[in-house]
Amino acid sequence: MANSLQGNLASTQHGERVATLIESISTEKVIQHGRLAGGGEPSAAAMVIREATEQDRQEIYRTRHDVYAVELGQHPQNPDGLLKNHLDQFNRYFVAIIDGQMAGFISVTPPEGGEYSLDGYLDRKQWPFEDRDRLFEVRLLTVKSGRRGSLLATALMYASFRAVEASGGTRLVVIGRTEVASIYRSSGYVDHGIELVKGDVTFLLMSATVDQVRKQVEKRPQLVDRIEQTVDWQLSFPLRKPAACFHGGGFFEDVGDGFQSLSRREEIINADVLDAWFPAAPGVISTLSEHLDWLVRTSPPTGCEGLIAAIAAARGVAETSVLPGAGSSDLIFLAFNQWLSSSSRVLLLDPTYGEYFHVCEKVLRCQVDRFQLRREAGFEVAVEQLQAQVADGDYDLVVVVNPNSPTGRHLPLSEVQSIIEATPASTLFWIDETYIEYVGSAHSLEQFGCQRKNVVVCKSMSKGYALSGVRSAYLCASPEILEPLRALTPPWAVSLPGQVAAVKALEDPEYYQRQYQATALARESMARDLQELGLEVIPSVANFLLTFLPADGPTAAQVVQHCRRSGVHLRDASNMGSALGTHALRTAVKSPQQNSQIVTAIAEALSTVQA
Repeated sequence: MANSLQGNLASTQHGERVATLIESISTEKVIQHGRLAGGGEPSAAAMVIREATEQDRQEIYRTRHDVYAVELGQHPQNPDGLLKNHLDQFNRYFVAIIDGQMAGFISVTPPEGGEYSLDGYLDRKQWPFEDRDRLFEVRLLTVKSGRRGSLLATALMYASFRAVEASGGTRLVVIGRTEVASIYRSSGYVDHGIELVKGDVTFLLMSATVDQVRKQVEKRPQLVDRIEQTVDWQLSFPLRKPAACFHGGGFFEDVGDGFQSLSRREEIINADVLDAWFPAAPGVISTLSEHLDWLVRTSPPTGCEGLIAAIAAARGVAETSVLPGAGSSDLIFLAFNQWLSSSSRVLLLDPTYGEYFHVCEKVLRCQVDRFQLRREAGFEVAVEQLQAQVADGDYDLVVVVNPNSPTGRHLPLSEVQSIIEATPASTLFWIDETYIEYVGSAHSLEQFGCQRKNVVVCKSMSKGYALSGVRSAYLCASPEILEPLRALTPPWAVSLPGQVAAVKALEDPEYYQRQYQATALARESMARDLQELGLEVIPSVANFLLTFLPADGPTAAQVVQHCRRSGVHLRDASNMGSALGTHALRTAVKSPQQNSQIVTAIAEALSTVQA
């Protein structure tokens, strides 16, 4: 076996034998100008990367003995033909399997074992870094013959990095051969100027923080794309670092995300999020206040039975057509994770609520198409074009936020119905009606959706009922759609304060109708004031306005930063769509007094900030 491996265990740098190296996440020069270094292409064979089984470990130990003891003579040979040591009691091995055979492996030594191979080379008093509590050592990258120039080594090294990152590691250490030190450096590793010698081989001690390696990975997005396309990832942690969707809420930095200074809320206008400016209905406030002690220490009804009954009665639908959740994002993640995969085709409006791009593109990696809404058309949905695009039934899911965010534009009920009716039933429509109450509940698609097998209406009670803090929402659809999701919904999905608040809110539609009317008046007044400042204001039916700052003035990011100094938090909307540009600014509609403060803050920013 030693002869079969000799000269074939290789890295991609000058054909050097990987068996002679203790290598890091980035030993292979993985991407140059969008291609694999050396011009190699991934193997056509399916590659599985998984954690080593006990059987895998025996093969790993035999391979290590054949290479490091028999072939290279770096360790004494032993009768059983296995090379392992006490570190293997807690080492993690990740293996690459191609055509049912092990093609390579890599090892990660975690801090829980209290010892590293580095201890055999250097006294810890001489270690050149202090952050050792979450230190991981990456070592023993080994690739068998015939895989030179493939993606295999790269995928193994990336797997080891993700293992460290997902385990809360803060630093990686590697003992790297001097000939490939430049590659380590380009990957974020620091050469500490310490040479370590074993036999005839000279190594350099190098390390990097997890953040340093992460920055290098993010500079090479093609790398992760290729791994994702090529590898059957069977590890317990996700291939990609979970991405966060930005939602605004920067005002909590002023209040304190540990809630240290809640009294400061009186000094801050949180117009970067779209929470209602008015309080919840009097019955909500009085009930929560009177029974707060009991509500916060008592388990809620397991299946939200009372909340479901209240929603069904208020909306005129069957209780079997209602599925509650802890906010619309909770329901989006629940449903989309069950329905969609990387092979699913999804159509989203552009611009629209960012959570949908986040979940479909970054979390589930779906094939997402964007239906462009154009500024010159006031971001209205071109109904005939949308209907034509979905008519062939190629999409698994079509998402329509109506009224749309961040534009505030609304599609009439009849037009949404006509699009759905003209589309094959194989396409599922997800209608997000978070802001529909500002238009009128009669415009909701809920009753229509319950009669069809391809419509789900998502209703948040946060923005229209002033209940953002208690996280109460629901889906409205036919029982056939909801039952599979109901089986996956945990008990007590909505807190007891959230259930009580939602029920009490639904009991007082007259109160909320007055608030919607007041919001409309405040919105139109604010729009006029902003137009007088020279802003382009997109007509809206909801509790927010999308605007565009003068092109020759400061950007939205600059205005947001300036306004924050006076306690006014606004949303830079440039990243809320693919073509909104750097001067797109969104503001929530607040009370008349707060709206006046918002306008004043924007005026000051426009007059003082240099473009």
